[in-house]
Amino acid sequence: MTAQPAKGHWVTRGVLGIVLATFLSDFGHEMATATLPMYLVAVGATAAALGFIEGLADLLYSLSKFAGGWVGHHVRRKRPLATLGFVVTALGTAAIALTQSVAAMASARSAAWVGRGFRGPLRDFMLADEVEPRYFGRAYGVERAADMLGAVAGPLVAALLIWQGVDFRTVILLSIIPATLAAASFFSMTRDRLAAASEPVVKPASRRLPGKFWLFTAGVGIFGVGDFSRTFLIFLAAAAFGEASGSAPGAISLAVLLYAAHNVISALAAYPAGWLGDRRPKVYVLILGYGLGVATNVMLALSHGLTGLLVGAIALSGIYIAIQETIEKAAVAEMLPQDQRSLGLGVLATANAVGDMISSIGVGLLLAAGFMKGAFLVPAAFGAAGTLWMIAFARRLRPGAAV
Repeated sequence: MTAQPAKGHWVTRGVLGIVLATFLSDFGHEMATATLPMYLVAVGATAAALGFIEGLADLLYSLSKFAGGWVGHHVRRKRPLATLGFVVTALGTAAIALTQSVAAMASARSAAWVGRGFRGPLRDFMLADEVEPRYFGRAYGVERAADMLGAVAGPLVAALLIWQGVDFRTVILLSIIPATLAAASFFSMTRDRLAAASEPVVKPASRRLPGKFWLFTAGVGIFGVGDFSRTFLIFLAAAAFGEASGSAPGAISLAVLLYAAHNVISALAAYPAGWLGDRRPKVYVLILGYGLGVATNVMLALSHGLTGLLVGAIALSGIYIAIQETIEKAAVAEMLPQDQRSLGLGVLATANAVGDMISSIGVGLLLAAGFMKGAFLVPAAFGAAGTLWMIAFARRLRPGAAV
């Protein structure tokens, strides 16, 4: 058992700590993410290199997410381990600035994503533990909004620094400041909600995750194969607005600012998505988000030479990402009992990360080979398949059933 907050009150110190840590961590992470494509171009790398770096990071990200969920399933105190994840992310991201080889950058990026992935299910479990089930959508919506606001602040600061003549390496290195503050905020403001330290550790391993959960997660995984890294949006914008190299700082700044606008839109959409998910069946809200994701990829496939269409696709991407990331976690938290939630959230995150890995590598290779339309129509096809799966899943649910 865990000690629960008073009924009707969901904005606790723990919720605020998680939200602040999420904001600061993504601030630092996105400073580096917004700069990474330009840094790669500056050292002579290609879209394929970006796909390799993001794909490898996503692979380890997926494994670490499952590890975080599994560990959280078997330990009482999750806060120290989640804090360690924040620290590893800070150090790994900053380490990208200390090398110019693709292999070394991939290693540093991967280390950062291992920390990020491992802490995710632990943090998500702690957030669900802070609120009643009727507030799951709103709690995860606020957390996702904080994530995206950090993803706005990071690129804006990166763009400002680049405009002021700060080199890419230094911008990435400076990301360690907000990332370190994130770890401190999480550790100092959150707590494990244990009823009593003397209680025995619950061992729920004998209980299997329900079939409904696996059907839902299968749909998430299929859609995820079409859900590549958003870093490619910066790459596309940089190519559309000018020469993406250190000799064209104005073009670089515009691409980064456009990515920041994407994250502003996502931040604004996250809480309304969670609010709607608390009042309507979450799977139907998710189907809407998936449909927007398919439309986004089709628009990207047709956007070559059409700057307005590219900008529209980037804006739409912000909306669907907010719906997807908020509702998927809220749905899993709702459908699983408390003692299975950590493992379930880890499995969910793993399904997403594996899909992202496959999609990122595929998009990078197709773009490097010059197949602009195919690079995004293939993800659109997988996204459509995932959407149809969720429609079928929704029809299988009993009237009045959760999710």
